[in-house]
Amino acid sequence: MTLPWWKTCVAYQIYPRSFCDSDGDGVGDLRGIISKLDYLERLGIGMLWLCPVYASPNDDNGYDISDYEAIQPEFGTLDDWIALRDGLHARGIRLVMDLVANHSSDEHAWFIESRAAKDSTKRDWYIWRPPTADGGPPNDWQSVFGGPAWEFDAASGEYYLHLFSKKQPDLNWENTAFRAELFAMMRRWVELGVDGFRMDVINLISKPEGLGAGGDEGGMDRALNGPRMRDHLAEMRREVFAGTDLVTIGETPGMPLDLAREVTDERAPLLDMQFHFEHVDLDHAPGASKWDSTPMTMPALRATLSRWQEGMEPHGWNSLYLGNHDQPRAVSRYGDDGRYRRESATLLMTLLLTLKGTPFIYQGDEIGMANVAFDAIDDYRDIETLNAWRWLTGERGLAAATALAMIRKKSRDNARTPMQWSAAPNAGFSTATPWIAPNPDYAAHNVAAAETDPDSVLHYTRRLIALRRETAALQHGRYRLLDVEHPALWLYERLDASTCCVIALNFSATAQALPAPLTTMRRVLTNVRNQSADTLAAWEARILVPA
Repeated sequence: MTLPWWKTCVAYQIYPRSFCDSDGDGVGDLRGIISKLDYLERLGIGMLWLCPVYASPNDDNGYDISDYEAIQPEFGTLDDWIALRDGLHARGIRLVMDLVANHSSDEHAWFIESRAAKDSTKRDWYIWRPPTADGGPPNDWQSVFGGPAWEFDAASGEYYLHLFSKKQPDLNWENTAFRAELFAMMRRWVELGVDGFRMDVINLISKPEGLGAGGDEGGMDRALNGPRMRDHLAEMRREVFAGTDLVTIGETPGMPLDLAREVTDERAPLLDMQFHFEHVDLDHAPGASKWDSTPMTMPALRATLSRWQEGMEPHGWNSLYLGNHDQPRAVSRYGDDGRYRRESATLLMTLLLTLKGTPFIYQGDEIGMANVAFDAIDDYRDIETLNAWRWLTGERGLAAATALAMIRKKSRDNARTPMQWSAAPNAGFSTATPWIAPNPDYAAHNVAAAETDPDSVLHYTRRLIALRRETAALQHGRYRLLDVEHPALWLYERLDASTCCVIALNFSATAQALPAPLTTMRRVLTNVRNQSADTLAAWEARILVPA
């Protein structure tokens, strides 16, 4: 079976600001990434997802783009980007760029011109509405980062829509001239050698009809999977990707399974794959904010991911992830970042790399990086986190200690502390004070230490990636859940016409008996030195094949 390249490889996500600083200014950069290309090659990845490196005022750390065709100076130059491209391609690694096309920065030339006058030729490139009769915003929508989703522009007397920060105005995909310019920009990146795009909140691009009706409550949820989303994605595919082997990856919060299967259907795809959010929402208290946590349970995680594994058959394709730049660290969220940190981190990596789909490893998860517990709100940098602090301690009236505990669990900064390269000052990330403090545990948990430990998460991840690369069933085999009831064991099968693997995962700190049929199978990989064929040790993962 010949599969597209993006179905057979493992991807790695880099958040440039926090990966490696080459010039001693405390901010990661392109040259820093280039210095670590041999590390990425040894890991065994085949695709690099690079978070935004475009020009930006950094209101949302690069997801507010002021020029789609310029490199942010603190990251380097276009020549540096080309050197990164060439270095990756020489090692057989594809380069996927982050594309933020639902919104731009308010400092982008398009928005500056749009804002200049009501009769501007680019006025309709963004979403403007007049005030209501009483002078208020067009509706009651709230932004993802807190506060109203409409910002009043005194000069023109109208409001513009921003589903995220007020410095991230939403673009108007109903405007033909805008779409034509966006697609032209994307083609120019393709000509420069990019291998695909990861598209930020791409299912928000089609807003509902009648936008601006007074009293309409909601926000991002009201704009999800809008009426012309399919049309816009189909046009993008024709205008940018026709006749290429480029990959298109959509970030699609709130996209239901049946729609995800439709848009990634290999027979007529609108996207090649998409990131859903159901499993990362499992620890959000029902009907409350993301900051109000409820315990994450393995049975809920198993049920959710199994539904997506089975539901995307036979023609859809999953993007697989447990952590990214917007989520808490995987080992802290789904595992045990205390006594069983190594065991649970390797178990989670086993899960990620043995489900059907394209796995995305987030930087640092391959060494088991964990959440950070900063002492004070002043240590945090994320706009969403800082807005949440003001809301939790202000409008909700929570005590500072309570609010800080909530933020420690869910802040996006958990994923943004510097990559832990060594026990040197600043985790070996920079010779200067980093833009955000490193996790204090870097002295024990770092790449240099992992390299010298044959049982480290890093070495295990390399072995696991190599096994996946050489095992057809782990690349494209069907997923079949073997036990839907067990409170601690997650047992599933990956099988194709010629091979079969069984994955056995113990999501607990207590040894668990294996079902009898599995005890006679041959182990090809395990994360725990356990001689028992009948029992899985605490947080043990095993990959088994017929004897």
